[in-house]
Amino acid sequence: MITFRELVTALRQLGLNGTQPIIAHASLSAFGPVKGGADTLVGSILAVSAGVMMPTFTYKTMLTPPDGPPNNGITYGSEGDQNQMAEFFHPEMPADTLMGIVAETLRQHPQAQRSIHPIYSFAGVHLEEAIHAQTLAEPFAPIEWLTDSQGMVLLLGVDHTANTSIHYAEQRAGRRRFIRWALTSQGIVECPAWPGCSFGFNAITPWLESYTRKIILGNALIQLIPLSMLVRTTERIIAADPNALLCELEDCERCQAVRDSLR
Repeated sequence: MITFRELVTALRQLGLNGTQPIIAHASLSAFGPVKGGADTLVGSILAVSAGVMMPTFTYKTMLTPPDGPPNNGITYGSEGDQNQMAEFFHPEMPADTLMGIVAETLRQHPQAQRSIHPIYSFAGVHLEEAIHAQTLAEPFAPIEWLTDSQGMVLLLGVDHTANTSIHYAEQRAGRRRFIRWALTSQGIVECPAWPGCSFGFNAITPWLESYTRKIILGNALIQLIPLSMLVRTTERIIAADPNALLCELEDCERCQAVRDSLR
């Protein structure tokens, strides 16, 4: 069973020394048994960082209208039943289960603050300025703040398909963005700057090899990548090949919309 001390030791071996702000993505189950569960994993990251942020997205607030802007990577009127089940966003709404129990545990940390984007919120500890940088128009502003602050991406038992920071880098590279809608107490809110899909993101792995520090703990691969290098590498890849990092799924409307926009 993995202990708090073993986690802290492994993270320090990667080079974390308490001075770097971090955006983390984690799968608790990837490690195998961890003594103390998600609380231990969150505590170990906080112990070796200057602050930690994680996505706490809430997809259950989303609505699909009967019509809308063209080439928006969506089939309008296709989610009638899901629209009926949509929930109003509120600051205490749990993170979607796709975010994992570690993200939800961070959200519930007594010192955590959370942004109020109705779909794309982030929760963080000791990263108040980053959290509050987010707006509806700029959902990835917290990642921009971390990038400018020599932040790091920490992947704990997950691969780059969970690496939200690549979406920010895509935006920097000028890739097409979309519009989505969310249910709030003020009514239905338009959420611009919605990203494409991430299923093709593992193609970036060899490009980041020289910048990535790795260690295996239990059954999980832990990876640490400087945000500035991740962003610059993504921008360079997309500049060289505008179709880079798109997925190959035939039914992916967002990746197809990006390809269409390049023709």
